[in-house]
Amino acid sequence: MKNFVVITNAFKDEGMIFSNEIAEYIRNRGGKVTVFASYAGSKKEPFELSDIPEDTEGILVLGGDGTLIRAATKVEERATPLIGVNLGTLGYLCELEKATVFQAIDRLMEDFYMMEERMMLTGHKEGESQRKCALNDIVIHRVGSLSILKLNVYVNGEFLSTYHADGMIVATPTGSTGYNMSAGGPIVEPQAKMLLLTPINAHNLNSKSIVLGADDKVEIEIANRRFEEDEQAAVSFDGDHMNSLGVGDRFVISKAESVTKIMKLNKKSFLEIMRKKMENYT
Repeated sequence: MKNFVVITNAFKDEGMIFSNEIAEYIRNRGGKVTVFASYAGSKKEPFELSDIPEDTEGILVLGGDGTLIRAATKVEERATPLIGVNLGTLGYLCELEKATVFQAIDRLMEDFYMMEERMMLTGHKEGESQRKCALNDIVIHRVGSLSILKLNVYVNGEFLSTYHADGMIVATPTGSTGYNMSAGGPIVEPQAKMLLLTPINAHNLNSKSIVLGADDKVEIEIANRRFEEDEQAAVSFDGDHMNSLGVGDRFVISKAESVTKIMKLNKKSFLEIMRKKMENYT
């Protein structure tokens, strides 16, 4: 592997100083590299997928899990493998730290790495062709007033249940440690193949997370709770708001054809990462 792209959370690498050090290191060893800045939580995004060179073999993502997730969905059409460099708190996706990144680059350039494939989700509003992918989750949630939503959920065309809740999370195993976990959903080994359906602050006493097969299709319909039928909901892909829904609208979610490829340099297990994460909060 000789051709790299570096995508950096510009808020975590002031002046892109560390990113440029990495780029110089790669070039001094005969590699090629292009550096892009990413601005988390901002509409400012100075590069598009078409700006990433076609011959890119690997992407170094500097920042945290959020930066890596955004990069993954940005390049999902290319299926270019990524590896994360943690510049913040301990995450689940970013394997490298500042102190280990240069040694890691040497190993990548010698093609000494393992590869993990993580499933992704795709979603679209029924009747519309525009689709988007998510690595962590697709969330349907309330907007505006504090009124809860009434959500009719269907799996493979069969009615499952009606939920009265603040929203609904459909997560991948990778996303099980994100919003899904915060909402009381199960933690799943990230290379598993399944869908996790978790209501947000459900008012149903029997509302629990449901684990579905990876090939199942979930449809979530906004039902009316009031005579005015003016309830509004939003759809977020990995935390980014993408769609608005009204009463009667359905949103369809299923496994994406594309996957995210994550490069790994050590055999640290998911359980070890979980243990360290939990120790930080005890």
